[in-house]
Amino acid sequence: MKMKQFMAMLKKNENEHPPPTKLLNLAGQLCQELQSSPTSLEKLVEAMMECKNKTDFLTNIHVVRACVSVHIHKGQHDAACRLLEYCKAEEKEELVKLWHEIHYRRVMEKHQTDVLTPLQKFRCRKRNPPPISLCPEGLKNRNYSEEVRQHLYKFTTEVTANPDKKQREGLARALNLQPAQVYNWFANYRRRQKSRLLHMEELNNSCPERALASHSNEPQDKGSNTPQTA
Repeated sequence: MKMKQFMAMLKKNENEHPPPTKLLNLAGQLCQELQSSPTSLEKLVEAMMECKNKTDFLTNIHVVRACVSVHIHKGQHDAACRLLEYCKAEEKEELVKLWHEIHYRRVMEKHQTDVLTPLQKFRCRKRNPPPISLCPEGLKNRNYSEEVRQHLYKFTTEVTANPDKKQREGLARALNLQPAQVYNWFANYRRRQKSRLLHMEELNNSCPERALASHSNEPQDKGSNTPQTA
């Protein structure tokens, strides 16, 4: 019933700019109600995106979310990204989440999986930062303080560089971090240590004296290089 009402109002006001607030609100309501009905949602999105006032509809976060959902369902990831870049919705944090979700889905489809690990999501966000239009004040600085880094480095030397889930959760509570952040830090640390060891082996093969001098300046890693499952 609402769908028919919306289509009739859309046709009646196709030359109105901006369209009536009632029409925009109805569009947002329908986008929420039709989330479990992909076919109807796609029909609704197509109707809005084909009208002259589509930019006005894209001021509503529910409409934006529905459009992104339809694009992802069709495998149109680039189109979904372009829509986010130029939409006028004010909920910037929600738009950034949608941006990341698009790229998560792209990676999942590439690797034919339904789930990404925290580390995979972290890498995905690093490789695909949101555009400035979604972050007018810039991305938040996520570098850890010197105190936090020292605490984590101390843990690698005195306990392990490969903490289990319980240890990661304890560190997260102590340092006011998320467990996924702790997981990512240790995974990156082990990867750097492994890279250094490979570099040391190359130096040792080419110049043993230089390798010994370099090795004396490197921190030792007591943990395994095998990543844990978050």
